[in-house]
Amino acid sequence: MNLKSMTQPELAAILKSLGQPGFRAKQVYTWLHKGVRSYEEMTNLPKSLRETLAEKYPICPPEVVRKQESQKDGTIKYLWRLHDGNCVETVLMRYHYGNTVCISTEVGCRMGCAFCASTLGGLVRRLEPFEMLDQVLFTQVDSGLPISHIVLMGIGEPLDNFDNVMRFLELVNSEEGMNISMRHISLSTCGLVPKIDQLAKRKLQLTLSVSLHAPNDAIRDTIMPVNKAYPSEELLYACRRYFDATGRRISFEYAMIDGVNDSEENARELLRRLKGLPAHFNLIPLNHVEESPLKPSSRAAVASFQKTLEEGGVTATVRRTLGGDIDASCGQLRRKYTKEKQ
Repeated sequence: MNLKSMTQPELAAILKSLGQPGFRAKQVYTWLHKGVRSYEEMTNLPKSLRETLAEKYPICPPEVVRKQESQKDGTIKYLWRLHDGNCVETVLMRYHYGNTVCISTEVGCRMGCAFCASTLGGLVRRLEPFEMLDQVLFTQVDSGLPISHIVLMGIGEPLDNFDNVMRFLELVNSEEGMNISMRHISLSTCGLVPKIDQLAKRKLQLTLSVSLHAPNDAIRDTIMPVNKAYPSEELLYACRRYFDATGRRISFEYAMIDGVNDSEENARELLRRLKGLPAHFNLIPLNHVEESPLKPSSRAAVASFQKTLEEGGVTATVRRTLGGDIDASCGQLRRKYTKEKQ
């Protein structure tokens, strides 16, 4: 197990088994969470201990395969090569309130959403906690920009990798580590109902973002296979249970797809179905995926949809498009790199 996936008490147990005093755990933990690439950088540790740790517990930092920076808005996209040769994407976005990093939770994805490049090729494997943490740490180190917010909306379905994602959240939230507040973290799901209920029991103060993308099952079935396992009515009931348990308003992600889910009647149907549920809608102009026939809605259609929701009492914002010139949408850069290697 990678030491960076361990809590400080777990790390203390490892070091105790190596005959080390208790204070070494905090030293090692602090170094690891600063983003060091080798034990040699841990200058306040004895040389013999550094050598032992390097032999028994390699750090395995990711390598930058590609780095693309937008000339329009400063967004930076990283393609990282992991220790086993697989690649994942991370995006750094700059906002007025701070710098947000969007991380991947899996290599590939098995959810099959029709509008997403991440799912092309299916799921390869799930990421370990340290591999998620490394995306935050090394994006901060490489860019030189402090990270204040995290969104788990990159490649993969976070709740399909539940235990590892929960451990990552514990680590990135720890005071001795990056100490990023749960209120500055958003977790996105396509709608795995049992896992939403499991998450609700933890009462974390993060923002749950639900990828809804359709007002009814007839439409959602055609673009999101997960809807056949957990129909939208079950999903919305789970969202109500989540709000009751945590007091946290749900954020609904809604990709605006031309002629599919963007009519005024679609917006009115959403209002009827969401009545009484505190919610925020994040309307997303669809990013074109080469392998998909789906097209983005017109600006007029997006504006009309937003107006209908807001007149019905639901807060709705249109997500600002960032990194459009650098393949910043989920899975695009990894997909392009994989195709080039074939």
